[in-house]
Amino acid sequence: MRTLELKKGIIYGPIKSRRLGSSLGINLLPWAYKLCTFNCLYCHFGWTKIHAGDAGPSRTDMPTVDQVRKALKDWFAENQTPIEYLTFSGNGEPCLHPRFDEMVEVVREVRDQLAPQAKVALLSNSTCLDHPRVRSGLQRVEVKIMKLDCGTEPAFRKINRPCAGVEFDRVVKNLGELGDFILQSVLVDGSASNTGPRELEGWIEKLAYVRPREVQIYSIDRPSADQGLALVGKEKLHHIAVKAQEASGIPVKVF
Repeated sequence: MRTLELKKGIIYGPIKSRRLGSSLGINLLPWAYKLCTFNCLYCHFGWTKIHAGDAGPSRTDMPTVDQVRKALKDWFAENQTPIEYLTFSGNGEPCLHPRFDEMVEVVREVRDQLAPQAKVALLSNSTCLDHPRVRSGLQRVEVKIMKLDCGTEPAFRKINRPCAGVEFDRVVKNLGELGDFILQSVLVDGSASNTGPRELEGWIEKLAYVRPREVQIYSIDRPSADQGLALVGKEKLHHIAVKAQEASGIPVKVF
């Protein structure tokens, strides 16, 4: 089976999200390739072409603030579909956009004018929290869904495959300082796994440290970059959720 095609524009959807209901996607990244600090084995967009923490060389391939404003306004002018969320996601890590904080402001501006019922959300892999402009933008994002799939450095390196300069301990520390966010974790088996006893113990310890207001766990349900991965069944996911919630005191939901 083939992985999904990349988003060919700034606005996509709305899609019926497992976590966010009716969500209108906002892609701040290039259309022709995936730009990400991770190269996750399970990514349903396939392997990362530009695997870097510096988006500077890709700047001309990314939308401007004015282009995002126009794309959103044009979509609302042509559609009457009610939406619940305006969600930064797309072809990689949205926080890599050099003007991420300004993007948040322009989306909020258009939202306030044309869809005041909607909330601004972000799906992020948590690797850009060292950047002041990202931290500033995040303060204005109403629903922050941040990633932490693994409980140990070796599993992080094997499953998420971060680019040079991204350190596991730093990601965890930054999440611990973020406050008021939802944590998402993708659990996999097969050619690589983050569901073994030692790995889960480390992951639960990290949950207790970073203290999200909620944890959302799920497994793969689409073709992944590494075809050797296997889905973690719902029964096992529910068992992990119960164990993690009892140990950390944080609500853990299965999707």
